Amino acid sequence: MKQQQHTVDAAALDDFDEIVDVRSPAEFIVDHVPGAVNCPVLDDDERARVGTLYKQVSSFEARKIGAALVAKNIARHIDLHFGLRNERWKPLIYCWRGGKRSSSMAHVLREIGWNAATLAGGYQSFRRTVLSQLEQLPSRFEYRVVCGPTGSGKSRLLQALARHGAQVLDLELLAEHRGSVLGDLPRITQPSQKLFESRLWHALRRLRHGMPVFVEAESSKIGNLRIPERLLSHMRDAVCIRMEVPVAERVRFLVAEYGHFLAEPGWLKVKLERLASLHSSATVARWHTLIDAGEWEPLVRDLLHVHYDPAYARSMHTNYVGLAHAHAIDLARLEEKEFTRAVSSLCKEHHVSTA
Repeated sequence: MKQQQHTVDAAALDDFDEIVDVRSPAEFIVDHVPGAVNCPVLDDDERARVGTLYKQVSSFEARKIGAALVAKNIARHIDLHFGLRNERWKPLIYCWRGGKRSSSMAHVLREIGWNAATLAGGYQSFRRTVLSQLEQLPSRFEYRVVCGPTGSGKSRLLQALARHGAQVLDLELLAEHRGSVLGDLPRITQPSQKLFESRLWHALRRLRHGMPVFVEAESSKIGNLRIPERLLSHMRDAVCIRMEVPVAERVRFLVAEYGHFLAEPGWLKVKLERLASLHSSATVARWHTLIDAGEWEPLVRDLLHVHYDPAYARSMHTNYVGLAHAHAIDLARLEEKEFTRAVSSLCKEHHVSTA
């Protein structure tokens, strides 16, 4: 079997069957190559222990203890994770800088007979690639920006477009947030800024040229995460699609969509306190009274009228120049058959094949 080179750069990521991140779990959770599996050769505590030995005792003692820990952990990963891989398996291994941790794992895997390689420069090299390509990739595509006030089903439309074969860039899915004050998803913490950027890079690099990319209109941030400026600039100059949905239907949809807040009214009150600086104390007190009474539809209607719709109108007309000439999609109900009809209209209007 022809052996590949033992060190490759980030351009070769797709040439491997599996990408193995051997950094500690704490390093992995901050950011990693999308799709990578974490098989640390030193866990967080072990890494701290070896580092302390290196600084306070000697590099020799640190390497001696570190080598024993690395050997033990590599053996465990072979037994638990790699044991069922066949001889044709091609893994790519990386650590922080492409040093001892990745080379140790790759050496053992190659000795077994697997065609293992390491990522030159490790995670740091990958991170530089991501930042560089996020400056370049956004300009390669034509965007169709889906606009519409809160509760008009923009994310559902993107999902329907994706199911029908259109190209979709779902930023809120990548950011794990719905993009508003009440956009936190239950029991989910947003990824770090770095991991969000890695996910975005991964999504962009898989898009095809020559087909429009549908994306939801966003402000500069989704929850705590910033959208890269180059992408945001191209979105704001793009063709817009405006969703028109009756207020009553938006209210019904939001009450159903945000049921997790109804189940935890105390949490909802805490979230709405973020709006206290924008509205009078009497307005916030009225919202709290409606929450206490379980008057969900009047609460949502009031939030839309007082806060969300005016804020959205100001932001969209300021930032999205194409909104004034947007193609309108009228949805009487936010349900599957209406989204299917809208997708058919959009694909015809924007010359998208759904075959």
